[in-house]
Amino acid sequence: MDGVAEPITPIFLFSLQRSGSTLTQRMLATHPDIATSGEPWILLPLFYLRIKRGVYAEYEHHVVVKGVNEFCEGLPGGEADLYREIREMIERLYRRRAGSQARFFLDKSPRYHVISGEIVKAFPDAKFVFLWRNPLAVISSFIETWGAGRWNIYEFEFDLYEGLAALVAARQAAGARACSIDYESVVNEASGAMARVFEYLGLDYDAARTRRFVDVQTTGVMWDPTGVKRYKELSREPGERWKSTLASPVRKRWCRRYLRWVGKERLGVMGYDLDRLLAELDAIPNRYATAGMDVIRMLFGLAVRAFEPWILRDKLGRIVRGERLYAMR
Repeated sequence: MDGVAEPITPIFLFSLQRSGSTLTQRMLATHPDIATSGEPWILLPLFYLRIKRGVYAEYEHHVVVKGVNEFCEGLPGGEADLYREIREMIERLYRRRAGSQARFFLDKSPRYHVISGEIVKAFPDAKFVFLWRNPLAVISSFIETWGAGRWNIYEFEFDLYEGLAALVAARQAAGARACSIDYESVVNEASGAMARVFEYLGLDYDAARTRRFVDVQTTGVMWDPTGVKRYKELSREPGERWKSTLASPVRKRWCRRYLRWVGKERLGVMGYDLDRLLAELDAIPNRYATAGMDVIRMLFGLAVRAFEPWILRDKLGRIVRGERLYAMR
């Protein structure tokens, strides 16, 4: 295949989770020139070779980072050589996964948000689609989808803080090389958002074909099934649901602080207005049913961040299975 097929162009769909990326992926994949798979995730460990924080491993990840950085310093082109080799390997894998006919391979992996800047730098000829959503709706969707209505945002603060900041910085760095759309426009066909994306990609847009996104299937389990099961056609129904989810005064207070952290400039890059979002949040009538439990779960979140019980759970599971334990650093 490598000797016959033309080089493939990657499309990276960047967003926070719960922003409509699976829907957008399926709509784009209705075009015969775009191949995709559920969620490859393949670039995260490669770019984390040079990131010290956030990885606990038996092989001492911080030592790996030091070794890789020293190795890169000895390359003729330094970091650029590393990025080029990663890019060429990944594009070969994309081509193999796509087959010989597709011109593009669409990679939609949720936590690429935190390495989006590195991807923009490493893939100069790729296409980048930044998908935004009202951050209040994202928070609400985290709560409803993975918390069954209970406060669980401590599990996603990495995404909401590190991820969002990285996405905005990457969008600014990409400049005219990238295209931005928002979820609210994607589900409103009259907005022309998807037509703009196809135009950016240099592909024809067929509204009737794009509506058949329900026919797009991918193999494997690495993709978000929620919207796939719930929405069989474009619907603006989820647009205002966040107001009910966030009606607790405790949740509203947390969200005010978060919006002010995001700030006017970042929200402007995303296409939203800080004052308007704050006004919409303040206008929600307070409902106190969950307030007490919200406080308890926020305090629990402090303990989760401090002690990371998932690591302990993994170690206990290994003890139960009779495995040997090693220190992780």
